[in-house]
Formats: sequence, structure tokens, C-alpha cells
Amino acid sequence: MFALIGYIKNMKNFYLILFTCMMLSCDESVDIDPDPNTFIGKLVKKGICMNYVIQVNDPNFPQDLIEEKWTDDSSDKEYINVFALKSICDFPEDIEKDDSFNFVIDINKENNCAVCYAHTPVPNKYISITVIN
Repeated sequence: MFALIGYIKNMKNFYLILFTCMMLSCDESVDIDPDPNTFIGKLVKKGICMNYVIQVNDPNFPQDLIEEKWTDDSSDKEYINVFALKSICDFPEDIEKDDSFNFVIDINKENNCAVCYAHTPVPNKYISITVIN
């Protein structure tokens, strides 16, 4: 008898979950972010010696970590919501200028690799990140 009651309760939960999923899938405006700490970035400048500039295309990104407006002295081009890449050791080589990608902030990342010292202008704010596939 108790097994039958448990079965009915489980079926009720199943149909409730199924109904909820069907309702959510019908509404195209529903956007569930699987990880609220994942952000969208775009490589806007690929300078010499990994002097990379990343634009943040996510309104939930901590604004105090990025330059709201930055002008590249070498080209006089103005960028918005950008930062310089600090974690150059493991940034994927296949990401090209104007490519977008997902990433997380990774302030505890080790950055121990050989780096050349040629300089290309970048913003004053640097962030260590990990690119997420």
C-alpha cells in the first residue's frame, strides 16, 4: 500500500516537473545561465608578446575590474569595458582577434611562464582568467 502511495507521489512530482519544463521551453525569453560566474569576452586586441585586450560583453561583470573607456595610444581607437590579460600562460592560441569566448575570473592562477618584454599599449587594469570551452 505504501509503495503505491509513494509511486503516485513520484508520478505527481514527475508531471509537475514535466509541466514546468514544457512551460519554460515555450517561453523563448527564458535564459538560464548555468554558471553565474561565467562571463562573455571578446579579444579586441592581440598585441605582441601576449599584450592582449579583452572586452567584456556581460552586464553582470564587476565594473571596478575593467576600464569603462580606454584609448589605444598606438591606433587612437577607443574601447569600452576592457581589461588587459594577466594570465597569458594558458590563454588558448586558437582565439583570434574579434573572437568571443566564455571565461571565469581566476585571481589565484599561477602565471609562471617565459614572457617577452616587448610592449604594446594595454589598459591599466589586468585580470587573470580561465577560458571555458
